[in-house]
Amino acid sequence: MSTHYDAIVIGAGHNGLTAAAYLARAGQKVLVLERRHIVGGAAVTEEIYPGFKYSVCSYVVSLLRPEIIRELELAKHGLEILPLDGTFTPMPDGDYLWRTNDHAQTFRDIARHSRVDAEAYDEYGRAMVEMSRFAKPILGMTPPDPFSLKLRDLKPLRDILTRFRALPDADRYNQLQLLTMSAADFLDQWFETDVLKATMSASGIIGTFLGVRSPGTAYVLLHHYMGEIDGAFRSWGLSRGGTGMVSEAIASAARAAGAEIRLEAPVSKVLVNNGRATGVVLENGDYVLADTVLSSVDPRLTFMKMVGEEHLPGDFADDIRHYKFRGSSGKVNLALDGLPDFTALKGAGPHLRGAISMSPSVDYMERAYDQAKYGQYSRRPYIDIVIPSLTDPSLAPPGKHVMSCFVQYAPYDLKEPSTSDAPLWDQHRDAFGDAVIDTIAEHAPNLKDLILHRQVLTPLDIERTFGLSEGNIFQGELTLEQLFFLRPAPGWADYRTPIKGLFMCGSATHPGGGIMGAPGRNGAMKAMGR
Repeated sequence: MSTHYDAIVIGAGHNGLTAAAYLARAGQKVLVLERRHIVGGAAVTEEIYPGFKYSVCSYVVSLLRPEIIRELELAKHGLEILPLDGTFTPMPDGDYLWRTNDHAQTFRDIARHSRVDAEAYDEYGRAMVEMSRFAKPILGMTPPDPFSLKLRDLKPLRDILTRFRALPDADRYNQLQLLTMSAADFLDQWFETDVLKATMSASGIIGTFLGVRSPGTAYVLLHHYMGEIDGAFRSWGLSRGGTGMVSEAIASAARAAGAEIRLEAPVSKVLVNNGRATGVVLENGDYVLADTVLSSVDPRLTFMKMVGEEHLPGDFADDIRHYKFRGSSGKVNLALDGLPDFTALKGAGPHLRGAISMSPSVDYMERAYDQAKYGQYSRRPYIDIVIPSLTDPSLAPPGKHVMSCFVQYAPYDLKEPSTSDAPLWDQHRDAFGDAVIDTIAEHAPNLKDLILHRQVLTPLDIERTFGLSEGNIFQGELTLEQLFFLRPAPGWADYRTPIKGLFMCGSATHPGGGIMGAPGRNGAMKAMGR
């Protein structure tokens, strides 16, 4: 059958839904096509085990842009962000580091390890806030082409340079360091406490196949620092009802504006006639026509699978082939019969209500990366843990809990021994899950006795389930050669593509990954000529 729309959005992840909401609010007839049975992409809540609701993939909220929350009136559509207070890091010697939103308490706990670091912590925080303020306006802009000779392209670059020159010398120096240094080296300039540097440097490796000592990870640290809730930088939260409620709220806003969302409708092909996108073909053979097509899926799927290389300029196709995914993350979700009891700080205290970080030292973090470099999953991985049912009891039955464990490193290109003809990750999924649980159990010995159910997601599972090539949670690494005007390809960072009428609006475009919504909003604005 054939139906005509003003715009089709491929993929009902949070960015695709955001693009659809803005297009519909502008009066366009919009159709969103999603291959799964649920909206949200990787930002979904699912009841995998009876009575327990998992934020299956994405699990915390911070980067969602305030202007999107405001403009789409997401609070009216059910969005509620609950604060995630602090990070608790148990150490092998039985000690711990516990940073919270309570300034005095954090000062005291850091001072137990180093009085110098406790005093430097405030200075570091102020410096990062200033760097975030400089970078924040860049998140909402269309990346200019620095090689263009058009004045309209050069003006944004001039504006950025003018703002950069107006910064104090120390802030300019910090900005340049963040673009070139490793997270560990950058933090070495501020702090001396190993566990503090290790835990803070973890933000620099999320979504990258890099270690904390790899150049470029300092920028990724800043990327995550720019998250804010109610105007407070570096504030993280949990969505009531699980991460899927973020997607559901945006979907509700899109539907309220008139957008149609069709589930279990996988797209097989983008129709291209005389170099222009004219619609899509679904896997069931149906085709839908539109004046504009926006893709929120990654470049490999969009261009190599749905468009076809025969429609692409050779140099652009080469750039897409060389675009790096290199998924390195896994996820373990647990249904628990009670709360884990950490030997470093026993009991069901407030330290369990924030993030729990398995990052006791910089060497520990780097050793986890060392194994991944040679194709092995980390036997002692970095793990970021939250127990959202403590803050939102609706996620589990009374007295029970869900535990979400984000894991680095789990390389997509696995080189572990093979024992069958099955894909390597299918052979090693259980062993990977065991390694994660064993690592946590070293600090919380009662954990294994509490587990009612576990869900283990490898990068291959993430690729299969969520359509993220190589399991990369950001639709491509956030490395320097894949940022700003180079994301996803030089000359094509402004959400346009070589196919007229086809636009990109997913995390593979500026400003990148995380539950941010900015790529969806920016892509929609470009498609509307704004």
